[in-house]
Amino acid sequence: MEENIICQWSVFRSLLAILQWWTFNVTVIIMNKWIFQKLEFKFPLSVSCIHFICSSIGAYVVIKMLKLKPLIHVDPEDRWRRIFPMSFVFCINIVLGNVSLRYIPVSFMQTIKSFTPATTVVLQWLVWRKYFDWRIWASLIPIVGGILLASVTELSFNMFGFCAALFGCLATSTKTILAESLLHGYKFDSINTVYYMAPFATMILAIPAMLLEGNGILEWLSVHPYPWSALIIIVTSGVMAFCLNFSIFYVIHSTTAVTFNVAGNLKVAAAVLVSWLIFKNPISYLNSVGCAVTLVGCTFYGYVRHMISQQPSVPGTPRTPRTPRTPRTPMSKMELLPLVNDKLDDKV
Repeated sequence: MEENIICQWSVFRSLLAILQWWTFNVTVIIMNKWIFQKLEFKFPLSVSCIHFICSSIGAYVVIKMLKLKPLIHVDPEDRWRRIFPMSFVFCINIVLGNVSLRYIPVSFMQTIKSFTPATTVVLQWLVWRKYFDWRIWASLIPIVGGILLASVTELSFNMFGFCAALFGCLATSTKTILAESLLHGYKFDSINTVYYMAPFATMILAIPAMLLEGNGILEWLSVHPYPWSALIIIVTSGVMAFCLNFSIFYVIHSTTAVTFNVAGNLKVAAAVLVSWLIFKNPISYLNSVGCAVTLVGCTFYGYVRHMISQQPSVPGTPRTPRTPRTPRTPMSKMELLPLVNDKLDDKV
């Protein structure tokens, strides 16, 4: 009887963790799109900078003041030699995500972001010459095919937004590869990652944001009918972005690898549906098919990764390296940090 109660509580806790992860993730995406489209605050660098500031403050409060998570100590030299390069790519990743949200619908952006597993595998193969099982390559076919179909049939296609989202995938993959090489020895979780990287990202982005968007923001403040209400919404989106990072910690520790993968792809579907209900962006039948094929391909990719990781290694056989879709070690969660608009997924 006691075992049944424990099992039921475990299932309930997993469902609760997934639901709150979905809620924060979809909320952040929708709020960002609302900021760019409805509030006409067309300054992605400044939005990203505000998110970094909120995340820096939030991580400090959680770790230093509330002590809800122990601090992982990093040598001062490693902060600049290892953390700073990661933060730079981290920053590019988020900015590209916000830029894409300004120009293309949420549904299309989320579909393109699902291309990340393919770019990660290709980059690891090209840069590190890593071996991948043929099943991994086969699982990428529906992902690539679905994105091609969605791109060709997208009714609100914008080349600049498309390129921003695509390069965002490359930035996410680069961040993952750098994490494996630069952060070895440090078992970062989502909160400690934000604690160390968000201040660096704020420092990197603050000056470009002021130089490139400062005059535009002043003009926006002077012509917007309710500037302070709009600013409250923008800051709230930053707070929600940090809450999303905090929620990642719980969902990772409450679910299995397979459940995490499936839940992540269903989260994308939920974001697409909610965004369509709110913004009413036109979606053709073939476009929705392309999005569905991509999500099925991502789910299949995660399943293949999990199955291969469970197989005992044969001496003399090259092992398939772990990629971000297999959440077995803290390092592999780097892709899921939603200072990327989804991350994780992930998504600030």
